[in-house]
Formats: sequence, structure tokens, C-alpha cells
Amino acid sequence: MPSVAAARNANAKFHPSYSPVAVFVGGTSGIGQAMAEAFARYTNGKASIFILGRNRTAGEAIIATFPKPQDAESQWHHEFLECDVWLMKNVHALTKTLLERVSTINFLVFTQSVPTLGPKQESAEGLDIRLALRYYSRWVLIDDLLPGLRKARELGQDAKVMSILAAGQYSKLDINDLGLKKKFTPYKAMLQTASYNDLMVAEYAKRELDIAFTHIYPGYVKTPWIYKIDDWVFRAMYPIMFPLYLVFTTPVKDCAEYMLFALFDGEKGMFRRGPTGDNIAYSRLGENDLKDASAIFLLLSYVTKLL
Repeated sequence: MPSVAAARNANAKFHPSYSPVAVFVGGTSGIGQAMAEAFARYTNGKASIFILGRNRTAGEAIIATFPKPQDAESQWHHEFLECDVWLMKNVHALTKTLLERVSTINFLVFTQSVPTLGPKQESAEGLDIRLALRYYSRWVLIDDLLPGLRKARELGQDAKVMSILAAGQYSKLDINDLGLKKKFTPYKAMLQTASYNDLMVAEYAKRELDIAFTHIYPGYVKTPWIYKIDDWVFRAMYPIMFPLYLVFTTPVKDCAEYMLFALFDGEKGMFRRGPTGDNIAYSRLGENDLKDASAIFLLLSYVTKLL
């Protein structure tokens, strides 16, 4: 378990011989924003950094703070791309635009989610927005951007994908209700999407042997989410929970250091990591679950490809 100081020291040693391309999905606030800012700082802005999200004002304001290299030889590009990623048609259009901007992708990071514990909310495509953000959009982004990740590895560069959600919180999947079309509850959606992400990184790592795929649990982090949750039960408990939130959560900038530490570590294969970047291996994920990964992955992927 590294200290945050050790994580910072390790991150400060990140000096690639190439100009890296990093994509932060959901990077307009919280962990995604803090990671994008830290990545820009460690690279001195000498990178192509893309922030993907809905809030253009926030995204462009964040990018405006990034270091701007002054030497003419530096290759760099910082850009916000606006997208509602709970609609897969938007994601497909976004990835097409992104691959027109760059030919390689070195780091692909997902933090997109939605602060709600309320009832099912379906998008125009018939997906609950929680499932769309926490799983389906992540699958589509990886699938569409694989050419850029593969190209990076062909050139001897980093090619790493990180899904920030709930590694280690695996719960047995309901094989007869993938996508939660038959029985939906907010709690079940949280647990099942965590499991979907575990199997997603396991299967992609098996198929793309030269790319690193990580599912990581950030723990409880001081982000603006607590102010946005619209569940009435949570609101009723707010006076009790808020003091605990302030005391027992990790500052978002410290969390970002741990997430980057985990992102930079590991050249290829599957990784499941905890809040400080430690590898938790197959915690709560059994051999039989992994045997089911291919079949479940294909079923979920088939649903996704229809969108």
C-alpha cells in the first residue's frame, strides 16, 4: 500500500520518449478532472490530452489551466470534446472524431457515472442511464478505439485502459437478466455493473494481449457527487452522512495520484486494483466467474453492438 507521497514520486518519474495521447472520459469534474490536471502537470503539457464530457464550459476552463509548452519542437494538443455518452450513437460519433484527430491512443480513462439512487431512467436507446454510463459506453469506447491502442503498441508505446468504478465489489451475475431488463433496482445496478466491468477487462485482456486493462475501485473520495444525489432517502440522511463524508473520504487530488500510479503501472494484461493502486488480483472473483466471462461478454457486447 503506497503512501500518496510515494505515488506522487512514482508519477513524477513518468517521462515517455514520445508525446503521449490521453483521453479522460467524464473529465469535467471529480476524479477525472483531477487526473487530467495531474497528467498535464507531469507531462508539462507536452501531450495530446482530450477531456470528454457534457459540460463544455467546465471542460474548456480545465484545459485552459494546463501548461502550454513554449518550445516549437513540442508536440501537444489539448481539447475538450462534448458528448452525452449515455447514448451509444453519440459515442460512435465521438470515437470517429477522436480517431480523426490522432492515430494512437496511449491512455484511455473512464470515470463517467451519474449521482442517482433513484428509479430506472431509460435513455432514448432503451438503456438505463446508469448502465449506459457505467458499462455500455465504456465497452463501446474501448471497442471503437482499439485501432488507436493497437497502433500505440505497434510503435512500442504505452497502451492502457482504466475503468474507474468498483473493482473488488464483484457480485454473482444474473445470467437470465443481463442488462437488468426484467428486474431493476438501483442497488442491483451498482453491483451488476461492477461485475460487468470485471469481466470486461478480463475478456479484453485475453483478446488484446499487448494492452493493459485495469478495473479500479477509488474508494470514498471527496468529489461534488454528494451535492448532486437526488435520492430522497439519501437527502434525509444527509445531516448524518456529510460529517462522515468529510472525515473518512480521500481528497480528490490524492485519489488522482493513486489512480495515475495504477495507470502507469503494468505493461499488459488484466489488473484489478484498490483505492491506493494496489493490485487486488482476483479478490471475490472466482475461477468459474472467469470461465463465464467470454459468454457473458459476448452477450452483453451483442446488445451493445445493436445500438
